[in-house]
Amino acid sequence: MTRLFRQQIDESILDHAAALFARQGVAKTSVQEVADAVGLSKTGLLHHFPSKDALREAVIAEAEGLGRLALDQVQDLPLGHDRDRRAIEVLVDVAVAHPGLVALLLAPITHGGADVVDPTVDGVGGAAFKAFGVDPKISAPERVVRVAGALCALAVLSIAAHRAGMTTAWRPLVVATCYDALGHGRPGTPLPDSAHLEG
Repeated sequence: MTRLFRQQIDESILDHAAALFARQGVAKTSVQEVADAVGLSKTGLLHHFPSKDALREAVIAEAEGLGRLALDQVQDLPLGHDRDRRAIEVLVDVAVAHPGLVALLLAPITHGGADVVDPTVDGVGGAAFKAFGVDPKISAPERVVRVAGALCALAVLSIAAHRAGMTTAWRPLVVATCYDALGHGRPGTPLPDSAHLEG
């Protein structure tokens, strides 16, 4: 098995496991259910991840890695419209490629708390806030709420686009909707108060 092929299988396993963890929680998700979701035998799945705990840890590491990847692509840009737009574009691309991981990150909101990830900004989702230059503990409340709203819209719309098989067609609409949620309106529209970009 080539390294690239194995990596693709591992990514598929992690995304399907994340989706199941998001719906059911880790405790109620069996290794067999994950294996069935990806078309492997239980033994075949355990060849990739030797236990459910190892699978859980790999899912969390994958989510953290994707968050860091998004942050790495924007952190050198100055705060403002261009960085916000680029952050949204990068995060939308990550979200449509990994709908299970996005569902997992939303689980604390959509299912009243899953036993998988820490929903706080210090947890798995922290890099997404940082991509927008936001620290919810010290940033202006309006900015925090707008970024949180944009991230929730991004996640929900990306999952919906994936389920509808419309990721390419919906991408510009998802980006525009999230950009609007940040208070920017259409490109070139100034923010009502530049203080929103502090933090």
